[in-house]
Parts: sequence; structure tokens; C-alpha cells
Amino acid sequence: MEYYRYKAKDEKGRTYTGVMNAINEVDLHARLKEEGKYLVSVKEETNKKVVTKRFKSNVISEFSRNIGELVGSGITLVHALKIIAEDESIKPKEREVYLAILKQIRSGVSLSEALEMQGDAFPPLFINMMKSSESTGNIDEIALQMATYYDKDYRLNEKIKSSMTYPKILGGLIVVVVAVIMGYVLPQFDSLFATMESLPATTRVLMAISDFVKTRWYVCIFVGVVLFMAGKLLMSIPQVKFFMDKLELHLPKIGKLRKVVYTARFARTLASLYSAGIPIMSCLVIAKSTIGNQYIEKQFEQVIADVRAGENLSDSLDKVDGFTKKLSSTVRVGEETGSLDKMLVSTANQMEYDSEIALNKMVAYLEPVMIVVMAVIVGFIMIAVIQPIYGSYASMANAN
Repeated sequence: MEYYRYKAKDEKGRTYTGVMNAINEVDLHARLKEEGKYLVSVKEETNKKVVTKRFKSNVISEFSRNIGELVGSGITLVHALKIIAEDESIKPKEREVYLAILKQIRSGVSLSEALEMQGDAFPPLFINMMKSSESTGNIDEIALQMATYYDKDYRLNEKIKSSMTYPKILGGLIVVVVAVIMGYVLPQFDSLFATMESLPATTRVLMAISDFVKTRWYVCIFVGVVLFMAGKLLMSIPQVKFFMDKLELHLPKIGKLRKVVYTARFARTLASLYSAGIPIMSCLVIAKSTIGNQYIEKQFEQVIADVRAGENLSDSLDKVDGFTKKLSSTVRVGEETGSLDKMLVSTANQMEYDSEIALNKMVAYLEPVMIVVMAVIVGFIMIAVIQPIYGSYASMANAN
């Protein structure tokens, strides 16, 4: 199927222009003739794709569920898409994409091709699963399976976000408290410290920082913004992202927990693809792109090469630095018993449960660390303020 930009006229001489998907120019001419139009000129458009941002997991889950339930109840795919697109609860951008899919399917394009034409709106995993369902004829079952998959993915991501809410609030509170102390509280001691002959080094450093914050607060904001933008820019560099992803996996406590999350994500994706009948090599290529860690994904070049050379999947996965050993162990059992699809599903379910436990532990570690950081900062400020006052009183006592 190719895209063609055409110019056509009807029997009344009215001119029409647009873009249509067709096998060739003859097919395009036939399609236009069915609409009562006659082709005047045509130009092929290469790589015609809609530029669309990736839909969130909950949107894809809802779309999949609607497709599965409607098609499963006997409704045609075209009618199902029409019902979905007319839903008043969806956002305008979603409706635009669904109508575009509907238009493409009406012109003879398959669902998977129509999904692929919507830019980045749908992930490769979803597109490939729909392509698999077209060859097996069980689009309703695969769609419902994908609905469950993306619903779990959405819940996991939301759990991660909600788990980090308290540490973020606590971190913001630390910044606010320090800013108030430095910019307002400490300047109240200027007159007192000015009467003292000498001040401890910690107090001099603290008062210098306080004066800077009070008089150059805009510089602090500017530096903060610059550091934030620089961090975002650095993380966009592949080499830096690769190093940070590798470092993340080897941090004490947190690294082990992140491995569980990445293993669960990969296991669920691989289970969904393999159980749908997609060849194992294609499964690995698609599944590795959903992990979310470049260091682990890079290692799959060797995994794919080893499996292609005849090595067992379990042995190849066992070499990956970033996955828990439970994954390769259960895959090995599946290979030996001839029930790899069932073992992958079982592993995915277990790893998802383990990932939830890992997230709870991660938050349990972060909360006391943040509290200790706040205590250290406030404690340092208190000591720096009290020390010269206490020293002054001690000097007066010795003088008497």
C-alpha cells in the first residue's frame, strides 16, 4: 500500500484534492471511481505518516478493551472503530487518530498498517500483536490480552509515580526550609555576630551563604534552572544515559530493586508476544525495547546473536547483567518441559508481584534517607548558630 496525492473531478466538474492509500495508480483510479470521481493527476508520497505523540498506557488499554469486546460480540471492526471514535469521553486528539484509522481501514488497509501510520501513537509491541492477530483471526482475544497488559503497565507506572510523591514533597520541603532559614532567619543574627571578635569557621561559612542567598537570590534560581537544563541535556546524550542506567543497577539496595522492575517488564512483554505465536527472535527484538534501561537493552545484541546461533534462551538471558536469576531459571524449566509460553506467563505474574514489593521497599529506603538529610542540614545550621553564642557566654563566665 502506498500514499498518493491526487487531483480529481466529479461529473459536475467540481475539483477534489487529497491523499489516499492504494496498491497502485490503477487501484487509486478504481477507488475514486467508486466515489464518483475521475482522476486528473496523481503524485506518489513516500513515507507518509502522521506525527503523533505516544498514547499513555491507559489510553491504549481502553482502546484495546473496546476493540476486543466489540469485535468479540460480533460487531465488524469498521463499526467498532466508529463507535469508539464517537465516544464523547475521549480527547479530541484521540478521536482524530481513531477516525484516521477508520478511514484507512475503509480504504482497504489492515488494522496493523493503519496503527503504524499514526506516527508514534501506538507502540511497536501493540502493532505487532495486532499484526499477529490478523494472521490467526483472533483479534478480539489478542486485543483483550493487550488491554490487560497495558492496564498493568499503567498501574505499575502510576504506582512508581505515587511512591515517589512523598520523597519529592520531602525534598521540596528541605529546599524551602533551607531557603527560609538562609534568607530570613539567619540575617537576624547579623547584629549579634558582628559584636563578637571571632566566629567559628562553620558559622562564617553559614553566614556567607546566608548573605549570598539574601542578596543574590535570583542567581540561585538561575543556577538551579541552568543545572536542571544541563542535567536534561546530558541525559539526552546516549553515552551519558548508558552510564547512568548502568550505575543505577549497581547502586546498593536500589540497584537490586530496579533489576526486579526491569525483569518484570521484560517478562510480561515477552510472555505476551510469545503466547501470541510470534517467533522468538521477533519477540526478543520487540521486548528488549520496552525494558527502559539502555544498558540492559544494549546487551540484547549479544543475546539475539546467541539465540540465532542455536543457544538456549535461558543461557543467553543468564548472561544479561540487569535481570534477576529467577527469569533465566524459569525459562530454562519452560524449555525443558516444552511449555515456555506457560512458564513465561507464570514468571511475568510472579515478577510483577515482586516488582510491587520492590517499589514498596524502595520507598521505605528513601523516606528515612530524606529525613536524615534534612536532620543533618538543620543540625549543621543549629550548631553553626549556637556554637558562637555558647562560646561567647563561656568567655564571659571565664572573665568573671
